Amino acid sequence: MDTSVLVEAIAAPTAVTVAALSYLFTKMKEREADWRKWKYEQYKEFLAVLSANVGPPNPETHRTFLKACNTLNLIGSSGVLASLQSLIASMNADNPREENNARISKLIWEIRKDVRIPGTPAATEFSARLWFHTPNGPKAGESKSGS
Repeated sequence: MDTSVLVEAIAAPTAVTVAALSYLFTKMKEREADWRKWKYEQYKEFLAVLSANVGPPNPETHRTFLKACNTLNLIGSSGVLASLQSLIASMNADNPREENNARISKLIWEIRKDVRIPGTPAATEFSARLWFHTPNGPKAGESKSGS
């Protein structure tokens, strides 16, 4: 058999295989990016609802918050769900504001980790607060139930 024919017989299927694998991996990366983007949007909506749930009690915002928490069961990583459960448990108890703020920080850090936000510091170095408006201006938040 001629060497050039042998090389072509090996190269043609290899090129097709490489092209197919390249296409497959590209599609997988695109789907992963789309999934992360969608999760980010869901988490953003959740944080908006959580933010609306700070300040004076309001049954409607509390119901919306609980609905958003339940929705996170569909997309949340195990770290997000564990942090969310810890936060909800703390909202039903009289905990110091610092403990509840630490739980909120942990939840937000877990969300950032889940959607792989660049520049997310180590959990021990991360601190987040929710803010709400008062007649005297913005104030660092605590949930309606004391968190």
